[in-house]
Amino acid sequence: MFRVKQKSDKLVIDLTGPDGNAHYLLGTAKHLSNQLGLDSDKVTKQMKSKDYQHLLRVFDEYFGDFVILLV
Repeated sequence: MFRVKQKSDKLVIDLTGPDGNAHYLLGTAKHLSNQLGLDSDKVTKQMKSKDYQHLLRVFDEYFGDFVILLV
């Protein structure tokens, strides 16, 4: 389901490709939230509360230890 490359122990998502769209990132956030025991509804609601840049910031706040977002 997730088209990500792995770099060391982190997932890498290329934001310039098809995986950089908001829907994909929201799906990834939901999946990772569930794996980490986070409230996925809270995380995705916060991500959707503003624009795309905000979505990226929130994604990075929650999952920056596990995912590298390539620009």
